[in-house]
Amino acid sequence: MAVGLEEAFGAAGEFGGGQRRLTAFLVLLQVYVACQSMLIVLVGAVPKYHIDQEGVPVSRAELAKRIHFVDNFTSIVTEWYLIEQEAYKVSLASSLFFAGLLIGNITFGPLSDKLGRKPVYISGLFFDVVFGYVTALAPNYDIFAVSRFFVGIVNGGMALVSFVLTQEYVGKSFWSFTGSLTNLTFAVGIAVYALLGYCVREWRYLALVSNTPGVIFLLLSFMLPESPRWLYSQGKMAEAEDVLQYIALGNGKERLNLKLKPSAGTLRKDESAPGILNLAKHPVLRWRTIILMYIWYVCSFVYYGLTLNAGELRGNLYLNVALSGLVEVPAFPLCMFFIEKSCVFAGHRLRGYLLSKAKQSGNPDLLRVSCNLQFEYFGNDTLLSLRSGRRKTMTCFLTFAGFACIFTMFLPTNAGLPLSPTLLALCGKMMVSAAFNIVYIYTSELYPTVLRNAGLGVCSMSCRFGGILAPFVPSMKSLSPSVPFVVFGISGLSAGFLTLLLPETLNKPIAETIEDLQSPKYQVLKNEEAEQTS
Repeated sequence: MAVGLEEAFGAAGEFGGGQRRLTAFLVLLQVYVACQSMLIVLVGAVPKYHIDQEGVPVSRAELAKRIHFVDNFTSIVTEWYLIEQEAYKVSLASSLFFAGLLIGNITFGPLSDKLGRKPVYISGLFFDVVFGYVTALAPNYDIFAVSRFFVGIVNGGMALVSFVLTQEYVGKSFWSFTGSLTNLTFAVGIAVYALLGYCVREWRYLALVSNTPGVIFLLLSFMLPESPRWLYSQGKMAEAEDVLQYIALGNGKERLNLKLKPSAGTLRKDESAPGILNLAKHPVLRWRTIILMYIWYVCSFVYYGLTLNAGELRGNLYLNVALSGLVEVPAFPLCMFFIEKSCVFAGHRLRGYLLSKAKQSGNPDLLRVSCNLQFEYFGNDTLLSLRSGRRKTMTCFLTFAGFACIFTMFLPTNAGLPLSPTLLALCGKMMVSAAFNIVYIYTSELYPTVLRNAGLGVCSMSCRFGGILAPFVPSMKSLSPSVPFVVFGISGLSAGFLTLLLPETLNKPIAETIEDLQSPKYQVLKNEEAEQTS
């Protein structure tokens, strides 16, 4: 008997031993991605310096003789004297990287939807490693900046496809877990990069050491299977069945008698795959995409603005960079707790009590009301129950991040208060990183499989505009020290309120095709019937 894809995952296993190994490999890849993304924070760090006869016009050669760098590390600043009038080149190199991410997200998403996840992912990782070595060996600033642009293209595209692969290897019920784990590892990767920078003070060696793990990941990536969800969406049933058999065997199960039934929107051989224009043609997808693009832009704008600013904070450079990553770690358990919850414990306890009383009395009407209570009555009574899920949780995190940044303008910078501007900025970083974590998961669930990478690619494209602008926001401190944080705060608040316009995806089935979006079963809770009869 033919079964659907979700039923096949149920038979093969949603998160068995084989899937955990595949997920662990792709999750650990985020350490490498983080090192490449944050490279400029240490490689472009500005050490303390003084110039003999400062203010006297000198040539580059004379400047090299008169400048004295105090700190015991090297960077592109110390090698190419990117100070004063040349200081903008550090921010420019960072912005070029994010401009590359923009192009990578535009191209790699649709390419992986058409050609497959695995070949596009491996190609991106290969060129990421190649251009990473070009960065480390660049003889001058121009080649360094160009190499960072190309690293951005392939690093962003590869990371996007690897994230989708991580999701599509497992059952839908584990998407939030694998998505959170992926972003958690990226945060840890920032701290790992800070540790590498502390141990390796010469910037070229640091770039080489940070890039070398990519070679290992590249060689091992050839062992990865193709995404069964992508194969299924393309009508390649036999290949999808083979991958599911591989997953089942990896999970320690016997060989399955598995036969997939074609999806209603499966492509025929004479049809072309849905393209990026379908995001604009379909009314539902069009409005979702517009809102999500702005939310992604704000998440990136605030996240990278606060992260890249870590190198300018007072205190130890490496400790500040490490803390900017580790401060995100508490956000992920919070995400996992809230985005999977449909009501708070008080509601569950009271519902359980009423259920027990109903069963004791044998009253069928009371039993039915008690079963429905969680979804009907308590959903409207916020004093007793609070629905969270993806939408409301992300709204809360974005608004909290916005308020945390805005409130920094009301606190003195050197008053020694426990609630200092630096602490509030770190809280804002934690909140926006939580929102960034959720938006990956949420966006994956809002798009059908045939357009998931295209949707993620377009949203990530807008996200990179935020990354391009973020390095230049700290320069607004010349107006007032609090202006950058106010800009970040207003952006966070506006994105938080717009999130409320999106639908909730908690406990809803995942659409495989565009036609599935019209199906009534994608508009109701998947587990509603089970809850009523539990």
